[in-house]
Amino acid sequence: MIRITEQESKHHNIDQMSVLEILKSINQEDKLVPLAVEKAIPQIEKLATAIAERMKNGGRLFYIGAGTSGRLGVVDASECPPTFGVPFDWVVGIIAGGDTAIRKAVENAEDDAAQAWVDLQEFNINSNDCLVGLAASGTTPYVVGGLNTARQHGVLTGCIVCNEGGPIVAESDYPVEVVVGPEFLTGSTRMKSGTAQKLVLNMLSTTVMIRLGRVKGNKMVDMQLTNHKLVDRGTQMVMEELNIGHDEAAELLLRYGSVRKAVEAGK
Repeated sequence: MIRITEQESKHHNIDQMSVLEILKSINQEDKLVPLAVEKAIPQIEKLATAIAERMKNGGRLFYIGAGTSGRLGVVDASECPPTFGVPFDWVVGIIAGGDTAIRKAVENAEDDAAQAWVDLQEFNINSNDCLVGLAASGTTPYVVGGLNTARQHGVLTGCIVCNEGGPIVAESDYPVEVVVGPEFLTGSTRMKSGTAQKLVLNMLSTTVMIRLGRVKGNKMVDMQLTNHKLVDRGTQMVMEELNIGHDEAAELLLRYGSVRKAVEAGK
């Protein structure tokens, strides 16, 4: 049986379509993605809740994947420190083939079922931690092997896949299955499947960080002040919270280094 991510596109002779026809057809397929994600919210809720509980007790969150899935995990992990002000090793993204594979495909990297655990050992992963496997197919050996070994060591496991069932789901305590259907370009899971995984990763990490107290109201009060735009945004937050002028807010922000600390100091 061919997995749904590998099934033939519902759109035929796409090489003969006009540019407008191609764009409209891709958009038609993309509209299905958030609906598929919505159906998976109960699964996402269970995974996010379990991860937040572990991280409250000192655990970390790891993502593993290959190709597009691996790159998406690396992106989500790398955005947590600047967005939420957390240490760089709280959320870690690992891609089959190492950092080289972020920009250039590494031959056969995803087929090594033992390598993920080797890669995770560099971070001393342990039973306090969580591991989420990312794979559109749900069958990637690198991810299957990593989840399997992690479970044996007491690590909480989850996954984000775009097929129901399969070996990765079987190795996950908290699977998330987002079935988006065949791709516009047959088998090109960087498209709808990748979009679905990105949406779920946004939901997952943001929810976990909110539960960990890294957000106040609806503001990123712990964001890193790494450029002028973020300093300006932080200044506005401090002005609103303390009802003070721009210069005073900016001085507090730069002195204390975060919106949270500036507001606490100014009260």
